[in-house]
Amino acid sequence: MKHCNDKFARPLLERFLRYVQIWTTSDDEKADKGIIPSTERQRDFAYSLENELKALGINDVFVDKHAYVCARIPASKGYEKVPSVGFLAHMDTAGEVSGKDVKPQVIKNYDGSVIKLKDGVMLDPAEDADLVKSIGETLICTDGTTLLGADDKAGIASIMTALDFLLNIDKKPHGQIEVIFSPDEETGHGMDKVPLDWIQSKQCYTIDGGHIGELECECFTAWKSEIVFTGKSKHTGTARPDMVNAVTMAAAFVNLLPQNESPEATDGYLGFYAPMSIEGRIEKAEVVLFLRDYTDEAMERRKKTVSVLAKAMEHKFPGSSVKVKHTKQYVNMKAKMDEHPEVMKTLVQAAANLGINPITKPIRGGTDGSRLTEMGIPTPNIFNGGHNFHSRREWASLNQMSYAVGIIGELIDLWSKKR
Repeated sequence: MKHCNDKFARPLLERFLRYVQIWTTSDDEKADKGIIPSTERQRDFAYSLENELKALGINDVFVDKHAYVCARIPASKGYEKVPSVGFLAHMDTAGEVSGKDVKPQVIKNYDGSVIKLKDGVMLDPAEDADLVKSIGETLICTDGTTLLGADDKAGIASIMTALDFLLNIDKKPHGQIEVIFSPDEETGHGMDKVPLDWIQSKQCYTIDGGHIGELECECFTAWKSEIVFTGKSKHTGTARPDMVNAVTMAAAFVNLLPQNESPEATDGYLGFYAPMSIEGRIEKAEVVLFLRDYTDEAMERRKKTVSVLAKAMEHKFPGSSVKVKHTKQYVNMKAKMDEHPEVMKTLVQAAANLGINPITKPIRGGTDGSRLTEMGIPTPNIFNGGHNFHSRREWASLNQMSYAVGIIGELIDLWSKKR
């Protein structure tokens, strides 16, 4: 897959470059408190997308109070009884790396060489197999100082471009189509406030994956563990024997987590413990830990391990106390997806119609689709052509993004033929 459809390339690139330069980083702490959107800059982006959807000729568009952009395109005459289908992408970018002042770089006809960016950041095909697979394509990357935001503005650009061609260029008949652009997916709260009653589609698709061909119907089950260590503060000069240092407790706890079950040591169907933050002082410290695995049984073992290790800290540091709070974030969508095989079968057929070889593998993460599937609407995930998400080394392939546009069109066409 080296050559994208030329008719998609220019408008798709224009939209994508415009979107990634809009700062939409979300805020985990605010989202955890139920504030959706967690940043007002997401709402600003939502209103601009609303205006753009209206400019495409879509009348039924609104932004709700939580900044969800919702658009419904009525069925063409004679297609009112075919199944409605929905498409989703998220507006926010992750907070691990800055998403402010993104300066995208466009590299046409990539030749397979090392791409050197600022601050010593490099895109090296020797370390990135997908770069090798993308020789000859048009790539978009950062200048090395920020993330790119292909996660998930590549998805938004693909949906927008597909709608533009469907409604204003190809003008093909179709069934009802629904679109949702959501806030705060990166915080794990992307579907917390979704207007579920508004959605009429019984099947949806997220465009939030990676390399071309990736079609995903299973994902991690995810929990978050918050471990609070309470020690005893005292002047360090006279600390013996009374002081109990909560910072030391937190560090000792993290050191007990199995290194071979960390994100950087696992892949495929292997789960992990991921320390996300350590904060605190002598009297009180907190570790936030992400737990990821693919079955409920495996997740229960991980939660139990965290609780046991936390309790061990109380014995190791007499006079201390430890509290553990486990919070469910999302569950593996595979069981629910298996109840609706037609949704995935249609997606695989859409890929085949474009000559795309499907790559079915588990998502090592989650999507708004995994949450929506849990809520009763099966929603598998489609590639968006982005790579190295949440990183200064993030890049996207315009060619692969164009196939995402194509697959959206194929899905609309296939569902329009169902009665």
